[in-house]
Amino acid sequence: MSLGEEIRGHLPFLRRYARALTGSQQHGDNYVHTTLEVIVAAPDEFRTGPDTRIDLYRNFHRIWESAFISDGEGDDETDPLVRAANRRLRLITPLGRQMLLLTALEGFSVDETATITGADNDMVETLLAEAVGEMDREARTSVLIIEDEPLIAMDLEQIVRGLGHQVAGVATTHEDAVAAFRNTDAGLVLADIQLADGSSGIDAVQDILAIAPVPVIFITAFPERLLTGNRVEPTFLISKPFGENTVRAAISQSLLFTPQLAA
Repeated sequence: MSLGEEIRGHLPFLRRYARALTGSQQHGDNYVHTTLEVIVAAPDEFRTGPDTRIDLYRNFHRIWESAFISDGEGDDETDPLVRAANRRLRLITPLGRQMLLLTALEGFSVDETATITGADNDMVETLLAEAVGEMDREARTSVLIIEDEPLIAMDLEQIVRGLGHQVAGVATTHEDAVAAFRNTDAGLVLADIQLADGSSGIDAVQDILAIAPVPVIFITAFPERLLTGNRVEPTFLISKPFGENTVRAAISQSLLFTPQLAA
């Protein structure tokens, strides 16, 4: 199997991580594209161990870190607006948050996260604990759940309330979701892709976003179908089946990019 074939299957999930890290499909996908360009230019420097997925995320982190060089001679050719945006992203998603996303969203172990980020295990565990503590101090919001499977909806309600957020409502169809959003003060939407009446959660979210800009986390059993990088796709996405820590990390990260809640 060629290196390209080995990497291809991991790309959708690297896009998921990069989008969550940056809060933007465009910015996240751009970092992934740059990572691939670097790998193609120097394939012999890509592999450091037997796990292609770990090597891919490790190389991505090298690109991510290299984007945040302090002002100096090396920055003269960089647009100042880009530098400012990069500095903002570094503040929004510090190393502990990166480690939290790697473990909770991407399922890496502490050992693997240490390899990816270049830290040691003790540092990973310390920064993870700090990131979790930071989440516990975050502002709370009201969450609209769009999910047609009753047991999954109940699980999401329990997780949302356990995190200290309110549940604005639970909708099972496109029409109900838009109506529920109009009648509540929801500041976040958790949306399944396929709804009970055969309608699309994506379409429901598009109508909701036409009413008000709120962060959205999509939930799907087939994440690779929405992480192609070839069209407008979700920024925040978690896979079924999901765990509490995955939902918790996704909610926390999405709210960081909501100015009124992050202030």
